[in-house]
Amino acid sequence: MAFISTAMAATPSTTTGTQGASSLSTLVVLAVFFVIFYFLMIRPQQKKAKEHRNLINNLSKGDEVITSGGLLGIIKKVTEDYMVIELAEGVEVKVQKQAVNTCLPKGTLKSI
Repeated sequence: MAFISTAMAATPSTTTGTQGASSLSTLVVLAVFFVIFYFLMIRPQQKKAKEHRNLINNLSKGDEVITSGGLLGIIKKVTEDYMVIELAEGVEVKVQKQAVNTCLPKGTLKSI
């Protein structure tokens, strides 16, 4: 009971210093979480997007590719935003460049 009376009798000036330190430590913790979030989530996504842009910019006629829909084919024609992919002999499909997921090594489709 005596402890409660002592705690209630504490003046606000004695707790002000701990509130300032508490808010500063909270700010530091938030900054640390943001830095961790940046390096674990944002940075890898930016790196992956840059690699995909480089892949798309380097596509040329004759490359063997896999689209995001799972189609495998050989590029027959490349324009600024689209390309024509030959899926089988006489079967050609026009797709967006962004739909290309992977560029395969030459001769992969013949071995499948």
